[in-house]
Amino acid sequence: MSAPPGPVDGLYDVGDDLDAHVPDCPPEQAWQRRRDDYRLVSPANRRKMSVIVVGTGLAGSGAAATLGRLGYRVECFSLHDSPRRAHSVAAQGGINAARARQVDGDTLRRFVKDTIKGGDYRAREADVVRLAEESVRVIDHMDAIGAPFAREYGGRLATRSFGGVQVSRTYYTRGETGQQLEIACAQALQEQIAAGRVHMHTRTEMLDLVVADGRAQGIVVRDLLTGEISVHTAHAVVLATGGYGSVYHYSTLAMASNASATWRAHRRGAAFASPSLVQFHPTALPVSSHWQSKTTLMSESLRNDGRIWVPLTPGDPRPANDIPEDERDYYLERKYPAFGNLTPRDVASRNAREQIEAGHGVGPLKNSVYLDFRDAIARVGREVIASRYGNLFTMYLDATGEDPYEVPMRIAPGAHFTMGGLWVDFNHMSTIPGLFVGGEASNNYHGANRLGANSLLSACVDGWFTLPLAVPDFLAGLVGTVPLDPGAPEALAAAAQARERIDALLACRGTHRPVWFHRRLGEILYAGCGVSRTRQGLIDALAQVRALREEFWRDVTVMGHDRRLNQELEKALRVADFLELAELMVLDALDRRESAGAHFREEYQASGEARRDDEHWCTVSAWQMSDGGRHVRRSERLAFSVVPMQVRSYQ
Repeated sequence: MSAPPGPVDGLYDVGDDLDAHVPDCPPEQAWQRRRDDYRLVSPANRRKMSVIVVGTGLAGSGAAATLGRLGYRVECFSLHDSPRRAHSVAAQGGINAARARQVDGDTLRRFVKDTIKGGDYRAREADVVRLAEESVRVIDHMDAIGAPFAREYGGRLATRSFGGVQVSRTYYTRGETGQQLEIACAQALQEQIAAGRVHMHTRTEMLDLVVADGRAQGIVVRDLLTGEISVHTAHAVVLATGGYGSVYHYSTLAMASNASATWRAHRRGAAFASPSLVQFHPTALPVSSHWQSKTTLMSESLRNDGRIWVPLTPGDPRPANDIPEDERDYYLERKYPAFGNLTPRDVASRNAREQIEAGHGVGPLKNSVYLDFRDAIARVGREVIASRYGNLFTMYLDATGEDPYEVPMRIAPGAHFTMGGLWVDFNHMSTIPGLFVGGEASNNYHGANRLGANSLLSACVDGWFTLPLAVPDFLAGLVGTVPLDPGAPEALAAAAQARERIDALLACRGTHRPVWFHRRLGEILYAGCGVSRTRQGLIDALAQVRALREEFWRDVTVMGHDRRLNQELEKALRVADFLELAELMVLDALDRRESAGAHFREEYQASGEARRDDEHWCTVSAWQMSDGGRHVRRSERLAFSVVPMQVRSYQ
C-alpha cells in the first residue's frame, strides 16, 4: 500500500504514522494475547488509586461501576441531573451478539465479516474481532443485571435482523433497548455509589483536560447550577461522552449532546480520527419546519417489516394508500435484492436522498420517502406488529398525528452516529498517555459506516469488558504515586483558560443567540459535508465555516451571567467547539480522496456505488494540532487477513 497523497492545496500538514499497539500475532489471537499480558494491580493498592470517568452512558456507567467494584476510587461526572439520562437511552432497536442461537448460519467469523464489510474496510480488524468475541457474553451480563430482553414463547431470548446482515443476531427489548440497558447499567452504578466506591457529580460539565508530565491527570469542570469552575485530578481519565452528530443542528441526538469533552482533549493533544465519517440514519423523521429544533429517530428495526418505497411518478399528489402497487417503486428491493430494505444505513440513506432529489419525495415538503407496514400487518396481524414496535408507532403518531397502522410512515436521512472520534490504540488509550476513551467518543470499531445494533454492543463491551482491563494495566505503572495536586501550575493554567473562554463569550454583546449560529452551521454541513460530498462543495463549506466562526466571536450574544444556571452560556460554549470541529470535519472529507461507506465523494463512484481507493486510503486519518495551530494529518495503516478486502456489494 502506498502512502496517502499529500495535502490538498496546502491547507494542512502531514505527520508521522500512528502505532495502534496491536499484539504481533493473528487478529484472532490478539485480544487473548493482550489479556494475558496486561499488568494487574493488587486489591490493597487499588483503593489508593483514583480514576475519573466522564459520561454515564453504557460505556461510562459500565466502566465506573466495574472499576468501583474492583476497588478503585472513581470520580464520575455527568452533565445530566441523573446518570440514567445519558443519551444511550435513545438507541431503540437492539444490541448485536454473535451467539448463533438461531440456526441460521451465523458464526463469530460471520459477525466479523459483516462488521468489517459494513464499515467498508476502514476499521481496525483486531478491534472488530475483539468486539465479536466479547459480544458472546455481553447479553448474558446485561440480562443478569436486569435488562428485560424479549423472549420467545419457550423462554429463549428473541432476536431479529438489522441492516447489513442476513442473519438474526440482534437482541432487543421491544423498541426501547437502549433505555432498558441504560437503566440496568445506571442501577449497577448506583450500587457502587451507595457503597462509597464511586463519587457521582451530576449537573457538571467538563470544560478542559489537565495534562501534566506528558499524561492526562485531571479535568476542569463547571457546576451547571452555580457556575463554579473547579479542578479534579486522578491517576487516569476515561472519556465516554458520546458522539458529535449534533454539530449538524438537525440530528437525532438529544439537545444536550455535544462534543466539548472530546474536542477539549483534542486541543490538548489527543488525535481526532475520521471526523468526516458521519452516519445519516435512513429512518429519521423529515424536517417539517425551519424552526424545528431537531429530528426524531425511528428505529432501524422497523425495516424488518416495513417496506420502503416512493411513487413511480415524480411529484405524485395522491395519498399513499391511493397509489396502486404497480405505481410504486420499492427501490431498495429493486436495486439490492439480496438485502432489500435491510441494506446498511449509508446505502439506504444515499438512495433515499437520490429519490428525493430526483423529484420522488413525498410529504408536504417532498423531503421524505414511505416506510409502509401494510403488507406486514396483512401477513402477521396488527397485534404481532404492535408487540414488536408498538411504542415506536405510538411515538410516530404523537410526533406527526398520523397512524402508521393505517398510513405509511414518512422517513428521511438525518445526521445520527459518528464513526469518528478520539483516536485510540488497541488498549483504548488516546495519543495522550493516561487518557482512555470508550463508546461513541472513540473511533475504533465501525470504520466508515456502523451497522445497526453495534453501537449498544460497542459501548457495553468498552464499559464492562475492555476498559476495566486496560485502565488497570496503565495504573500498574503508577502504584505508589499520588494524584496531581489540584493547585499544580498545569491545573491552574487549564482552569484559567476555561475561565478566559467563558469571559470572552460573555463579553460579546452581539445580535444573535448561539442557536442562530448553530442552525447556520448545520445548513452549511448538510449542504457541503452531508450524505454526499464533492471537492468544490467541501472547499466552499470550508470557507463558509471559517467565516461563520469569525462572525460568531464577533456577533454572538450570551444573556445573563455565569454564576448561576445559564443554558445560553452552555450552548455558546458548545457551538464554539462545534465551529472548530466542523472545520476539521470538512478538511478530513476534502483530504480523503475516495468514497467509503458514509463518506461518499461524488467524484469517486462506480454505477452509483462507493469506490474505495485501497492503494492510498486503506488508513485511519487521525488529526492533531501543531504548536502553530495548523492541522496535521497522521495515519494508521490498516490490514486485513480474517476478512480479505473485496468490493462491497449488497446486491
